[in-house]
Amino acid sequence: MGQILFLTIIFLALSSSVRCNHVYSKKDFPKGFVFGSSTSAYQWEGAVDEDGRKPSIWDTYLHTRNVANGDIAADGYHKYKEDVQLMVETGLDAFRFSISWSRLIPNRSGQVNLKGLQFYKNLIQELVSHGIEPHVTLYHYDHPQYLEDEYGGWINRRMIEDFTAYADICFREFGNYVKSWTTINEANIFTVGGYNDGNSPPGRCSQSRGNCSLGNSSTEPYIVGHNLLLAHASVSRLYKQKYKDIQGGSVGLSLFTIGFKPCTSSKNDGIALQRARDFFMGWMLEPLVFGDYPDEMKRTVGSRLPVFSEEESEQVKGSSDFVGVIHYLSATVKSEPSSLSGTAPNFFSDMDVSITFFGNVTTFEYAVEPWAMENVLEYIKQSYGNPPVYVLENGMPIKQDLQDTPRIEFLHAYIGAVLKSVRNGSNTRGYFVWSFMDLYELLSGYEFSYGLYSVNFSDPHRKRSPKLSAHWYSAFLKDNTTFLRSQGILQLQQSNFSSSS
Repeated sequence: MGQILFLTIIFLALSSSVRCNHVYSKKDFPKGFVFGSSTSAYQWEGAVDEDGRKPSIWDTYLHTRNVANGDIAADGYHKYKEDVQLMVETGLDAFRFSISWSRLIPNRSGQVNLKGLQFYKNLIQELVSHGIEPHVTLYHYDHPQYLEDEYGGWINRRMIEDFTAYADICFREFGNYVKSWTTINEANIFTVGGYNDGNSPPGRCSQSRGNCSLGNSSTEPYIVGHNLLLAHASVSRLYKQKYKDIQGGSVGLSLFTIGFKPCTSSKNDGIALQRARDFFMGWMLEPLVFGDYPDEMKRTVGSRLPVFSEEESEQVKGSSDFVGVIHYLSATVKSEPSSLSGTAPNFFSDMDVSITFFGNVTTFEYAVEPWAMENVLEYIKQSYGNPPVYVLENGMPIKQDLQDTPRIEFLHAYIGAVLKSVRNGSNTRGYFVWSFMDLYELLSGYEFSYGLYSVNFSDPHRKRSPKLSAHWYSAFLKDNTTFLRSQGILQLQQSNFSSSS
């Protein structure tokens, strides 16, 4: 541990710049509400060729393009004990991370890699021994490359059986200590990015959509989405039949969500709003809750949209114990045809609405629009029977800077929006900041960071240092009354945060 960061500096930095209009505390949330922070395996662990791990589709995708990668990332594989200590100092209730399938089962034989298994057991035990709940994601975009090579990964239904076998190992080995499982991270965006646009692994799309050597953007996004839902249902069914009575956990699926509002009050823009919601959220949530796709999707996509058999519909329906919400963005929608409406069919041309984001998404300048969080949570409550919800990712990217006052304003506003939604009846049960520390970001490498803690990626030791947002979040989690009564001025009297070596 290194030097102490004194809060005098924080007060001077924040007293004139952080303006939070609504005062609330952790105590305002229901008993049992969970506050945490998140990472994922490829973005945090590093050690991509150590202790038996083999390549995932992310390794292949990035190395063939000669761009920044997660070979070392934040080196969580070697520094997890230090990181858990930072979580304790911060006051986290829970830590969300994912398991690397290619670290746990590195080859086609299905044999478990004992060193990979031990790493996750050690991590989970370290968390539990410090009173931090592990929330585990089984799949964060990163299946083993050997499955992609053998049969094409998620475009083939064989993936359902392999994913279920992998999940079975995870439940058996880790389930006594893990009570919250997310099967698929951002099922909708993984599908669109990997199979419609080709700008993320496995990089498949029609040539009209991008520089892809393989793929069909008119069919594969829907095939893959269908297989993801069936795989989720298979894993959920396995857990309920084999593990739930003993372990007492829950299994859910997470979605990338956007807070939409119509551009105008016109009827046509209202229709466009519903189309956007159907394609972004209903695509996955309608089958999970009602057993089939939205009528508008079935009408528009037609025969390119796979059909659930009666048995599959019953298996998918009710298979999610909770909905994981991933939320960063807000946008307006307009009924005028998108610029893609005349192109070969693909996900966005099928949706056929004009979307304008608040802020500048291409430069990672996210707008602070907390109504968008309320919008998403209210829509899930009203449209899907108010299921349990965990906000599994929410945060703001900023170029690395320890004085990240815009992030504090963002988090304060969005946590407040979650509280307002809970008071309005939303069954939201937890909130996780993305991310606990700076990571390899899947779309931007190391240029922009979301972390509460800075990681010096030019340092071979990957030194961690707390940002102002880490102090803010800790003050909130620990009910620091001096801060909570300050109405926007962060007046903390002392600091126990250290910079790790």
